[in-house]
Amino acid sequence: MSLFRKREQPRIPYDPATQEPAVRSSICTGETVVGFLDRKTGRFREYELTRSRSDVDAFCARVGIEPKDIKQIY
Repeated sequence: MSLFRKREQPRIPYDPATQEPAVRSSICTGETVVGFLDRKTGRFREYELTRSRSDVDAFCARVGIEPKDIKQIY
């Protein structure tokens, strides 16, 4: 038992039938946000601001998809 071990992040619940994980990037500022795109309405629901590609990879791991499969929105 280690005193300083990393905690495993809990899975992010979402409905794959109605929502799609996506990354939204700003063309002007370069800011990137991960979240979910509603398949029916096209509305983007922000989940978390990212600072690097590793944050996006961690989001993909928590959602349960491959980083190459995430949709990019501008």
